[in-house]
Amino acid sequence: MIFRRAAQREFAQTASAVFVALFAILLSVQLIRLLKTAASGGTASEAVAALLGFGALQYLPVVLSLTLFVSILLTLSRGYRDSEMVIWFSSGVPLTAWVRPVLRFALPVTLVIAVLALFLAPWAIDKRSEYVQRMDRRDDLARVTPGAFNESARGDRVFFVESVPETDGQPDQVRNIFISLVQHGRQGVVAAAQGHVEVAENGDKFIVLTRGRRYEGTAGQAEYRLMAFDRYAVRIEAAEDSGRIEKSARSLSTWALLQEPSAANLGELVWRIGQPLSALVLALLAIPLSFVNPRAGRTNNLIFALLTFMIYNNLLSVSQAWVAQGRISFAAGAWTVHVLMLVLLIASFWKRLAVFSPWRLLRG
Repeated sequence: MIFRRAAQREFAQTASAVFVALFAILLSVQLIRLLKTAASGGTASEAVAALLGFGALQYLPVVLSLTLFVSILLTLSRGYRDSEMVIWFSSGVPLTAWVRPVLRFALPVTLVIAVLALFLAPWAIDKRSEYVQRMDRRDDLARVTPGAFNESARGDRVFFVESVPETDGQPDQVRNIFISLVQHGRQGVVAAAQGHVEVAENGDKFIVLTRGRRYEGTAGQAEYRLMAFDRYAVRIEAAEDSGRIEKSARSLSTWALLQEPSAANLGELVWRIGQPLSALVLALLAIPLSFVNPRAGRTNNLIFALLTFMIYNNLLSVSQAWVAQGRISFAAGAWTVHVLMLVLLIASFWKRLAVFSPWRLLRG
């Protein structure tokens, strides 16, 4: 009981520290990407928080799987480094005795990974895609980012607004506006000091520019017209809304994948099923991989273990792609990689438990 309690306590403490570090890295990378996109006008600034939450939920199964693997690996490696494992072995605790406490610690985490991979992550991907598509269907004024060039919903206009003062949460007025547009085959540029939004009786929105100029002409020709105006109205257009949200295999629920077993859906199912299975296999694989010579460092051991994790996940991705392309069957894609890793797991345990090694005999 002392052995089990000590193992469970140290597993939990190490996993908490590893998860906080990995989750902070995930949020930082996602936030940097979203802020970069928002600064260029590709994403609305008010959508950054929502997209950050959806992205974190999407990648959480991989983070938890890596946390489980690394926490068990670091805990057992510390035992080897501090000669604690020698004491346990001398007390009659073999290496296989670690399987039970590792499973008791790993099974609840694996269950959480399964729920995330099969249900919550697809929901987050679906909501993220739906949110992004709805943001893309905003009208031109809502898409404007102050200090950046923004394209209209139809792609025929380019807006630049220096500042957008907000009144009651709505950008009613704009200042120092630049609009490049094409009308009747002629290129036009409109510049004004300020403008405001008006709504017509039929519901159409217009941005009314005041005290500005319009330049109109054809590229490559010397014929240009210059017009000064006190008031100029430009209709604000919204993207066409078909009322349908495009869905991919990644955004479909697991039940929908089972109901429509196409090649792409089966490939996505291979990935979702593989997440909890790989987490459990890696947790057990961390036991033999944690061996460290107390007189040497554990850096090489940790690098090899992380490479094993990366290779495992890359093989899962390859299996998913091959099933989606119809190159292999669903059964082969779902189980081949895990069977290979189980063989590696058994071989690793045999290597650590074997008293007689043929490799040592050959080297001798």
